[in-house]
Amino acid sequence: MKKVTLAGVPEHFNTPILLALEDGAFAEKGIDLQFITVKEGTGKMCQMLDAREADVSILLTEGICKHIINGGKAKLVQWYTKTPLLWGIHVGYASKFQKETDLKGTVAAISRKGSGSELMSFVHAANMGWNTEEVRFEIVHTIDGAVAALTAGTSDYFMWEQFMTQPLVDQKIFRRLGVCASPWPCFVIAANTIFASENPTDLQTVLAVINRYTSSFKNRATAAADIAERFHLEPPQVHDWLQVTEWSQEQITSETLNKIQNQLVSFNIIDKKGTFEEMVIS
Repeated sequence: MKKVTLAGVPEHFNTPILLALEDGAFAEKGIDLQFITVKEGTGKMCQMLDAREADVSILLTEGICKHIINGGKAKLVQWYTKTPLLWGIHVGYASKFQKETDLKGTVAAISRKGSGSELMSFVHAANMGWNTEEVRFEIVHTIDGAVAALTAGTSDYFMWEQFMTQPLVDQKIFRRLGVCASPWPCFVIAANTIFASENPTDLQTVLAVINRYTSSFKNRATAAADIAERFHLEPPQVHDWLQVTEWSQEQITSETLNKIQNQLVSFNIIDKKGTFEEMVIS
């Protein structure tokens, strides 16, 4: 049985993979899939791909694109979702800030450099008409670190997926000032370049199982209840999230990649573009 290490965030997007593991779907195909949950997010998973600590990862589009362009040892494989991520813009519950415009010139908490929380802070600043070069950051590593930073006042705001942060809003730890949607499909599957070149059949087997479960997940009568139980969310909130979330089994096209890179350039997230051949496993 071939061991394959897959890294992903411990969030509701990856429920289909958890179900596939519980059903033994990877093992049936001769794959010993080791799913590593990485609460630090995309920046950490990029490092893990480079270090061969993960063979395959499910990451935020903007983070892995920047990583590959900057010389990362990974390539894009296919889309994981086709819908954008809805990033909640949060402050500490007792914060003096009351609206998004109050955040100009303040400090954003981010998990690490190159993370989605950093890159979407640039997107948000650009959307607000602010100078993206003036955005300041504090690295907090995890959502728990963000709670500590916003509570202590060392950071002023924190951007994270709005449904996963809803319990913190309900508990009056965070206040949400707004929501910023990513201008592209939010999650993509990427693989270490050496692993992909040496194990193409195993990679395709892993993808086939993932695609089978993501394509049928929303048809499960228990989908919302399963997510709610696993991630301590309220079923009505999960129902709302499922209404605006679509998984994808599609390949990445050169046209779509070029469009995303043009947007990343416009937001000053990247300063050069990569070719399709450099970035995507074909």
